[in-house]
Amino acid sequence: MPKLALSVQYASEAAEVPSEKQFRKWARHTLRVDTEATLRIVDEEEGRTLNRDYRGKDYATNVLTFPLVEEPWLIGDIILCAPVVAREASEQGKTVEAHYAHMTVHGILHLHGYDHEEEAQAELMESLESSILSKLGYADPYLSEKTDI
Repeated sequence: MPKLALSVQYASEAAEVPSEKQFRKWARHTLRVDTEATLRIVDEEEGRTLNRDYRGKDYATNVLTFPLVEEPWLIGDIILCAPVVAREASEQGKTVEAHYAHMTVHGILHLHGYDHEEEAQAELMESLESSILSKLGYADPYLSEKTDI
């Protein structure tokens, strides 16, 4: 099993934020290679600033991933915006915990180089996310989208 060095930073006062132990569990189930990462939980203001400064998009998003080193192991930062994750969980009818699990898996996969900009890449990434989350005991986060098609 790949090694994980994970630092979790809580920079938000939001309620229902998972424990470091939970984040570590979700990340471990996603790893393909040794990984050193910082996972930072932020408020909407910091999330918006980072998304604007690094992606040119002036709004807070659920997860941002900043890969720093890709070989021989992964090093990077993952930013989760607590208010956005909570709002999306409510809108999608899932628990906040399940959505944090999904966003953590999603961010770790981005560190591994997976993307969702093109349809084939998105399908592969979604398939991996669904499989990992199922093994963790969570429902397929894309199930309602797939049945609406």
